[in-house]
Amino acid sequence: MLKVELLESFIAVAEAGNMSKAADRVCRTQSALSLQIKKLEESVGQSLLERDNRGTSLTEAGEKLLNYAYKMVQLNSQALDDLKDTDAKQIIRLGVPTDYVKWYLESGLIEFIREFTNLSLVIDTDVSGNLFKRLQNGEFDAIIATHWHPQPHGDLLFERRFVWAAAKNGNAHNRSTVPMALYPENCPIRAQVFANHNISMRPINVLLSTPSPQALCMAVEDDLVIAPIAEFRVNDKMQVLDADEHKLPPLPMFNESFYINPASETKALEQLRALLKANISKMVLNPS
Repeated sequence: MLKVELLESFIAVAEAGNMSKAADRVCRTQSALSLQIKKLEESVGQSLLERDNRGTSLTEAGEKLLNYAYKMVQLNSQALDDLKDTDAKQIIRLGVPTDYVKWYLESGLIEFIREFTNLSLVIDTDVSGNLFKRLQNGEFDAIIATHWHPQPHGDLLFERRFVWAAAKNGNAHNRSTVPMALYPENCPIRAQVFANHNISMRPINVLLSTPSPQALCMAVEDDLVIAPIAEFRVNDKMQVLDADEHKLPPLPMFNESFYINPASETKALEQLRALLKANISKMVLNPS
């Protein structure tokens, strides 16, 4: 077995080219260093150094071992660093709505990761309804989630208006059975569409169910469906529909809030909450 301590001494001699200089470098006496090199030579069964009046040089076996010595010492150092980091880092498990993960990464989470290097932020995405359940089951320390009214342990970040969008000059919104794109099951926006639908309204045919707002918008733009989308996503290829005029379910104002698992309250989570709230004005004014 090759001991790392012996390999470090061997590297010092190889780089210094002189036993005396190498001994100073590793803070040992020259005789102690010579004894370490002898032990290493006995371990590999070959001579590693050639000595003369000018100093020391590597034998062919010494050249070969030097390559391995660098790698082994480096791996040893990396292993120790990784283990120390794992022990020292606090892990925060954060849930974020799938449709807003890019937005939150650019508006606070990346900054948090860079600033708090002693923390490990593990992010998972899902629809808000699932995030609430998973928070209650202890899968998360905190979540950011959308709802139409505040939930327990929530801290309001901002309110978000959703509108019915259809293709500009399109036909989909005029059909007797409304072709619709919605977010998946357990999304509060989808839940409110069905909760507020009644028999006086036109029947709904869900043609697309997706967590991707980009997919919803593309389907609307191509006049395949209508969809409830965040107001800021409406573009010049779309028109906003009046719910009463087109006999569509009314859409309430939705809120985006930060929820902490009471069992996970830490100073780090408070710092994360504060950072997100500090970025709210930028996030609301410049959504991506």
